[in-house]
Amino acid sequence: METKIRWGIVGPGKIARKFISDLQLVEDAEVTAVASRSLGKAQDFAAEYAIENVFGSYEEMFASDTVDVVYIATPHRFHKALTLQALESGKHVLCEKPLGISKAEVQEMVDAAQRNKVFLMEALWSRFNPSIQKTKELVDDGEIGDLTHINADFGFYALDRDEESRVLNPDLASGSLLDIGIYPIFLAYLFLGKPNEVLAVSNFHSNGTELQTSMIFQYPKAQAVLYSGFTSRTRTEAELSGSQGEIFLPSRWHEADAYTLLKDGVSETFEHPLKGIGFYYEILEVHQCLRAKKMESDLWSHQNSLDVAELLDTVREKCGIRFPFEG
Repeated sequence: METKIRWGIVGPGKIARKFISDLQLVEDAEVTAVASRSLGKAQDFAAEYAIENVFGSYEEMFASDTVDVVYIATPHRFHKALTLQALESGKHVLCEKPLGISKAEVQEMVDAAQRNKVFLMEALWSRFNPSIQKTKELVDDGEIGDLTHINADFGFYALDRDEESRVLNPDLASGSLLDIGIYPIFLAYLFLGKPNEVLAVSNFHSNGTELQTSMIFQYPKAQAVLYSGFTSRTRTEAELSGSQGEIFLPSRWHEADAYTLLKDGVSETFEHPLKGIGFYYEILEVHQCLRAKKMESDLWSHQNSLDVAELLDTVREKCGIRFPFEG
């Protein structure tokens, strides 16, 4: 691999713009290509960020030798197909969450990465957030005793958006669960693992899109109360309660720049200012893995992605969340 790791952008939209703003902060990274089904859209994006190689199809980028790793930022429905194409072409992949629509899709992607001996990671950036990493360290060290309760939500108002938009169009795997519900689920999984039982209920749009979902994850000695929704703006905070203390992650907790430890009647807030928007830390992880010739991250492994996909499947089954293209 050359001195700088060469990135290709797949799906030059809003998320990709945020990602590039942080990619530019990483010294050994450069964006060398962009691909879109619309050549004009790719050309506009390339002009905006001075990207040398522009492709009017994803296949052309994957077949070229202009990139080492691709960042896939398309709507969920297209993650599997594009990731498989990239992996089969020998390209390393960082794919936006959720990695796939189902555990079966994620398994196909993991199998392809291992078969082609290339790196694959789900872009669950919160796993690499400094405040969340420190919180994980504290909980694992027993700082708040036995962890018995997690409460986490994520909600914003989306009912004023076009029904053809990513969040409301069932043909694009719409709904709050896969888009933002994955964050509270991730948090419960990160700290408590896979639950013994999942309780969940959803409300739906007239077009079939799931609009809000409440979940309870039941563990032998703990519970996680989780929520995602598009019907209102919620506080988007997280609380981890133990037998000897509590840790609070402030709004919006999935991109927190601090945490508060409450113990023995004393509350103390610890600041962890973010570099860039927060994508910076997952990019560093990708680079470290590529330099070490790893096929997966130790912090967010293939198995971690499979486990979270399984939990999403379970919630979907409980709530009756299905997409037209699933048959």
